[in-house]
This record gives sequence, structure tokens and C-alpha cells, in this order.
Amino acid sequence: MATPDKNNKVFEDKLVNLQNNMMNFALTLTSNREDAKDLLQETTLRVLDNREKYYENVNFKGWVFTIMHNIFVNNYRRVVRSQTMFDQTENLYHLNMPQDSGFDSPEGAYTVSEISREINGFSKEYKVPFSMHVTGFKYEEIAQRLSLPIGTVKSRIFFARKRLQELLADYKYRDRV
Repeated sequence: MATPDKNNKVFEDKLVNLQNNMMNFALTLTSNREDAKDLLQETTLRVLDNREKYYENVNFKGWVFTIMHNIFVNNYRRVVRSQTMFDQTENLYHLNMPQDSGFDSPEGAYTVSEISREINGFSKEYKVPFSMHVTGFKYEEIAQRLSLPIGTVKSRIFFARKRLQELLADYKYRDRV
């Protein structure tokens, strides 16, 4: 029977040997080198913290990659939740935004009704997938619910987003002439 110290050494060696593969997988998930490095580091720490949950007859690489994928998904969901905006005014007149909303001034902000009016002006084929995407549905979920190919869903959302940007582009200059 192997000693606990020897088992720890073998476990750590497996993890070190897997670092390049983990980095490649992190890059495919994040598409950003810095985010991939952060994900790699967080995964490595989580694997080390949970080494007692690993069983010798389980595929080590699969176990580690599952941990990395779960961390990525959880982080993504956390970001989406933190960026979701709610209007809690009585008449749904103002849009409550976090401090770092990206708008430099009040002139750059739009009310929910203005944005909704523009979105509602889209044809159904663009409005439905775009609205679902904005409310948090993933491309795959939208494609499945609408019985459309995922490429079609992505392109419709892209074109709807682009059209919305065009429609609202000169909003802050309307009343200044």
C-alpha cells in the first residue's frame, strides 16, 4: 500500500503534467489569455483543495476538466446575473444601472420604454430570439425552443443587436439642435 505522501506526490505530478492541456482547454472556454490563466489557476487550486474526492479508478484528466468547465460556467452565470438590470420605479420609467454601466453621462442612457419600443419594432423573426437572449437564454436553448439552427439564431441576434445600435446611435443628439 502506498503512503499518503507518495499518493500526494503522484497526484501533484499528474496535475503538473496536465497544465498545458488545461491551459488549452481554458483558452477554448474563455477565448482570452488572461481569463484563461485565471481559470487555470482557480481550477488548479480547486483540484488541490478537493484531492480527497478523487478516486484512483476515475479518469484524472476528465475529472480536472469537469472541474474547470464547472468553474467557467458558474463564473459566467455570476457575470450574467450581475449585469442584469431591473427597473424598480413605479411606472418602469428609469433603468437602474450599476455604476460601471458604460454610459458617460445621463444623455447616454436610455429608458426601458425607449429600448423596448425599438425592439418591438423588429419583425418577429428577430425580436423573439433577441429578447430571449437579452433575458438570459443561451444560443442553444433559443435554437431548441424555436426549432432553428444555432447559426440562424446567432445571426438573427447579431443583426438585431446591430440594428438596435443603429436606431439608438443618434438618440443623445436628437434634442440638442
